[in-house]
Amino acid sequence: MNLICLENICKTYGEKILLKDANLNIDSSEKIGIIGVNGTGKSTLLKIVAGIESFDKGNIITSNDLSLSYLSQNTKFDNNATVIEQVFKGNSETMKTLRDYESTLKSIEENPTNTKLQEKLLKLTTKMDTFDIWNLEHEAKIILTKLGINNFNEKVGNLSGGQKKRIALGSALIKPCNLLILDEPTNHIDNETVSWLEEYLNNRKGALLMITHDRYFLDRVTNKTIELHKGNLYTYTGNYSIFLEKKAEREEREKSEESKRKNLFRRELAWIKRGCKARSTKQKARIKRFEDIKNSKKDLSTDKVEISTGSTRLGKKVIEIDSLVKTYKNKIILNNFDFIISPYDRIGIIGSNGIGKSTLLNIIIGKIKADSGEVNIGDTVKIGYFSQENEELDESMRVIEYIKETAEFIKSADDKLISASSMLEQFLFTKEMQWTFISKLSGGERKRLQLLKILMESPNVLILDEPTNDLDIETLTILEDYIENFSGTVISVSHDRYFLDKTCEKLLVFKGNGVIKTHVGNYTEYIDKYNESTKLKSSNNKSDLNKTVQKKKNTGKNTSSLKFSYKEKLEYEKIDEVISQTESEVEKIEEQIAESGSDYLKLEELLEKKKELEENLETLYERWEYLNELAEKINNQKNSK
Repeated sequence: MNLICLENICKTYGEKILLKDANLNIDSSEKIGIIGVNGTGKSTLLKIVAGIESFDKGNIITSNDLSLSYLSQNTKFDNNATVIEQVFKGNSETMKTLRDYESTLKSIEENPTNTKLQEKLLKLTTKMDTFDIWNLEHEAKIILTKLGINNFNEKVGNLSGGQKKRIALGSALIKPCNLLILDEPTNHIDNETVSWLEEYLNNRKGALLMITHDRYFLDRVTNKTIELHKGNLYTYTGNYSIFLEKKAEREEREKSEESKRKNLFRRELAWIKRGCKARSTKQKARIKRFEDIKNSKKDLSTDKVEISTGSTRLGKKVIEIDSLVKTYKNKIILNNFDFIISPYDRIGIIGSNGIGKSTLLNIIIGKIKADSGEVNIGDTVKIGYFSQENEELDESMRVIEYIKETAEFIKSADDKLISASSMLEQFLFTKEMQWTFISKLSGGERKRLQLLKILMESPNVLILDEPTNDLDIETLTILEDYIENFSGTVISVSHDRYFLDKTCEKLLVFKGNGVIKTHVGNYTEYIDKYNESTKLKSSNNKSDLNKTVQKKKNTGKNTSSLKFSYKEKLEYEKIDEVISQTESEVEKIEEQIAESGSDYLKLEELLEKKKELEENLETLYERWEYLNELAEKINNQKNSK
């Protein structure tokens, strides 16, 4: 079913053309990813579809059944609201009922004898039944928990920026709709949560329209890709990988068509120059054709960032970390952490949000002091630090002025002098844009500008804290290529799995409580190793059994001694019953979770208990497999006698 149709939409921002006769159809079964360089109008397109941004010309046709939910990059929060109140904000009847129910429930807890409140709650309960909202409330709490938000009564004003972003995402996900619009949903969430979001969106019914720089995410979720380039929309059926292939084919086709147009234009131009006169009908038609050919020139230039900067010499000693200790609010971040960073290292730092990754970077650059321990930095080290927190830019400055604060000229990697203006052009800031005030730039354009300024300082150690947030895929691709050829050390905190795979050869894995593990290899190799070790752990008993059998074979002993121990025999006889009981307990807990209503403390307790039971159940399954395999081998041994 077609939900919404955009016809010949035009949108300009000042002198900049964002959309030029753009056409877009969204079907109820489509999961669409929007691709394009920052500042080209991707977020504006989403806002137009969501109905919160006007357009200059064109027409939008919507289905009568259309209902949408929209996640903005800049959600407005009520700092006095609780988490659950913020999530249930909205103008639909469902959201209003939920808000009233939660508010009344809270009031009754404070005034349990108030009969008017009790009557109101009874009416709202009936309304909740009518709209079948109970499942929605339960789902909201589950989604928030998956996003790492557990205290539903916490005031929004007490939360970090990342936590607020996750509340906004949760709010967008739980609103009933058949078109979900997400602007950068993977920003500020860790790898584990991104994996959960992938699964959630893949299982979700209805259409999806989103912008994200996460290329693995695009590959695994989308079935349609739209590229926004110079005001035009190019539609490709398929995910990001298919988009790359089809885009290359389109560009080759356009080059061929432009080459033919140029040849034809030269021939017609020669005819015009010979002094033809538009006397006959044929000549008039040929002159018109010449004008059409002239005006049909294709713009084959691409929005491609180019990075070519030099770096200063780097000595043998880079950064030596010795016995670092750091606690924050009684939480252990670093516990006697030792690590040596060498020249040309490519280090990725991963772990869940709030675990201390950025804290380590801030200690290295001297922004935060450790409780104890030392960071020794080599004499030749020149650090370039790219922060995930938006630098406070002077919005009254022009783009060119901001860059010239660093240098008028810099040396490129091949030792040529490049002007600040030329560097800006390589970073897709045209000569006109260079005289634009910073206040007029999009969030992504500001990030690109900050990145350029850091690289123009010619660092030999790059420290990147979540560089993929707000940077478009084109810029990320070029940054990845730059890092590959960079003659220095790179340390990156990132949740972007694709970026980690492309740029890292070593990982620091923050496990929590001050524990940091080291892995040699990229992110995918780490995950494969982690999954493999999990499988090995789950089959330890099986492996031990096989080793015992093999050992007996090697030592020449008769395998007839293979048998259950007394404890194993008792365990084997009872394990089916224990598994059945544990499964029943999990089912009961799930029923209690569904009935917990707004008792958030109880819900947290139940979720924790369910997690423990499921972990126990997994161990029981593994043990069952081991015992049954052992029983089978014992029987085979008896039968073979």
